[in-house]
Amino acid sequence: MLKGVCKFISITLIPLLYIPLGCNHSSKSGRQSKADSLKRKAVKEWNKTIPGNFSDQTEATFDSTLLATFVKTHPAFEPYVKDINLFYSKRKFAYAWYNKGKLIEQAGNLADRVGNLQNEGIYKATPYPKVLDSLIFAPNSKSSKPNIETELMLTAQYFVFSKLAFQGMSDSTSKAVNWFLPRKKISYNDYLDTLLKQSGKAGSPLSEPIYRQYDLLKAYLAKYRALDAREKWTAIPSAKGVKPGDSSAVISQIRARLYKLEDFKGDTLNNIFDDTLQQAIKRFQLRHGLTADGLPGPGTLAEMNVPLKKRIRQIIVNMERCRWLPVSLSTDYLAVNIPEFKLHVYHADSLLWSCNVVVGQKVHQTVIFYGQMQYVVFSPYWNVPESIVRNEVLPDMRKNPNYINKHNMVITGRENGLPVIKQKPGPENSLGLVKFLFPNSYSIYLHDTPSRSLFGESSRAFSHGCIRVGEPAKLTAFLLKYDTTWTADRIYKAMHLGKEQIITLKQKVPVFIAYFTAFTDRDNQLNFRQDIYDRDEQLASMILSGSGKY
Repeated sequence: MLKGVCKFISITLIPLLYIPLGCNHSSKSGRQSKADSLKRKAVKEWNKTIPGNFSDQTEATFDSTLLATFVKTHPAFEPYVKDINLFYSKRKFAYAWYNKGKLIEQAGNLADRVGNLQNEGIYKATPYPKVLDSLIFAPNSKSSKPNIETELMLTAQYFVFSKLAFQGMSDSTSKAVNWFLPRKKISYNDYLDTLLKQSGKAGSPLSEPIYRQYDLLKAYLAKYRALDAREKWTAIPSAKGVKPGDSSAVISQIRARLYKLEDFKGDTLNNIFDDTLQQAIKRFQLRHGLTADGLPGPGTLAEMNVPLKKRIRQIIVNMERCRWLPVSLSTDYLAVNIPEFKLHVYHADSLLWSCNVVVGQKVHQTVIFYGQMQYVVFSPYWNVPESIVRNEVLPDMRKNPNYINKHNMVITGRENGLPVIKQKPGPENSLGLVKFLFPNSYSIYLHDTPSRSLFGESSRAFSHGCIRVGEPAKLTAFLLKYDTTWTADRIYKAMHLGKEQIITLKQKVPVFIAYFTAFTDRDNQLNFRQDIYDRDEQLASMILSGSGKY
């Protein structure tokens, strides 16, 4: 974070991203995933849920003018007056948090969550916390008559809580950290109204209007905080040269570390490097985007030694990003997670398959944004960007006068003092045999590449900003599936024809380019990835200091 991606993307981002681990794993629509099971468990075992058996009484009402009096006494709620007034207007000013003169259970549940916002990864204080506590837990809260201040305090606190926990930081803040995906729009007034009308006997509570990864990360936040409170995370020394069959004191340290991180379930006192330990190291490596060779090399040990407090910051940052995503989508869509170097292909929030991608280098960063896939271009020309002409092609032309012919390029004119250069279609074209266009102001698109070896690297930030796709023919078939004339054979021929052909898709496909450095996979395992563009720390500082704008 979407009622399935966030069900990275429902607008209420379109599920952006239920981000799973692995390539080419199929998932049939309607299949119950372990991640969804974990979500339901997390929601059920949540501190306590706000949705549930709310009051739908209509007899006890109050004078609408009392709202103005309340806000005058509690001016911090002034930004929410319109929402509060609209909510009660729909209810004809009937009390919402009382039934037969008594506070309903959900009043305490809301107060509990408002008072424990750090469990949501939020460090922003809500207004009047002591007043809320005194109203909820004071002796006169047992009175048989509704208290108007308590009633309005709870509703006002709900709108504050929903803005912090469901919507997150302001649009200006997300843009300041280079997040240009569209922010979800939800009517929290309608949502609260629905919750209050929801009968506990009618079925399970409503899901919260937030990308489903949020609850999964929240569960791991609690787990990592508990681990940090009881463990000293001392660095494991070098295990250079250690291999299966060896015995060493450092091996028992690795066993103990992996046990605490739940990658290993065996004997932590044993100092022999056996197959069980090697498999545990592989699991750890997969969760961290490393080459899964099962050996405790420098890169693997470095990830094992990352302080828990840093991991906690990483989880909190990505919980905030989940708040910015849509709640669900019912269409086909594509989602690229930049730090994961993966493209995920969905239908109605059901993951169909995934594959490796190559993204922009740190100096040519791939932008976080949304687009609509409209065109497939077979045997494409490559219109060489001015920056590449200036910084790369011209210097090489000076060294090698035959550079243009050697790279199958042509000069078609001059513009802005530079030659306009195209690379002809063909197997050596930098865009490969097919490209995928979703018009945008960042000049970013997906494409094939002749440099296939790069997809085998564990870190794949090599491009000038565009996204190279590891399985272009499979993506082409997916995008053209609504036109049955595009058979696998016809697609192959078009890709190898050597003549550019532009196909307009019958249905546009949403594309979400997102940035998550912590996420859970379909096996419920917490994954971490390197912050390749150094995006986490700025956001973490704003969250933990409470200085971020909401």
